[in-house]
Amino acid sequence: MGRWEPNARERLAKVALELYSERGYEQTTVAEIAKRAGLTERTFFRHYADKREVLFDGSGELQELAVSGVVGAPESAAPLDAMAAGLEAASGWFAARREHARRRQAVIVANAELRERELIKLASLSAALADALRGRGVAEPTASLAAEAGMAVFKVAFQRWIAEAEEATLSQLMRESMAELKAVTAHGQARPGR
Repeated sequence: MGRWEPNARERLAKVALELYSERGYEQTTVAEIAKRAGLTERTFFRHYADKREVLFDGSGELQELAVSGVVGAPESAAPLDAMAAGLEAASGWFAARREHARRRQAVIVANAELRERELIKLASLSAALADALRGRGVAEPTASLAAEAGMAVFKVAFQRWIAEAEEATLSQLMRESMAELKAVTAHGQARPGR
């Protein structure tokens, strides 16, 4: 592969995930990633700030999709329904990435630094969604509560989606998880067994 090829970013991301899966995140260097991709370290740093960011590439695009979904929800939509629209808009981004998501998540779970980075990215997404809800006229604390609830729905659905035996789409699982959340909150005053 020539160094001039236009898909350097994608090659670096693919190779980085391969190496992280084979050797572990901490044991993999930027030099090794660049070499296996047929590129230079300089090229790596042109595309990524550090070796962590390879795993979080696309988070900005995901956030834009989710926020656009919230903003584009019908004006009459309740805050949780607007969040559901945001999650639905974001789910398409994952459609062809299930195996990648499984491998990526395995690397993240195995490293405390990466788990922390994932939490920071999810907190940024939650804050952006809360801002979108406030832009729709949703007051506090409702906007923040709805955004956090939406993130809980996303996390639960995502964990189910990356499970080996799971066949449902992420979109289906997010809809199911949102319905479960609504059922839990609607019956929050009920006593167990009733």
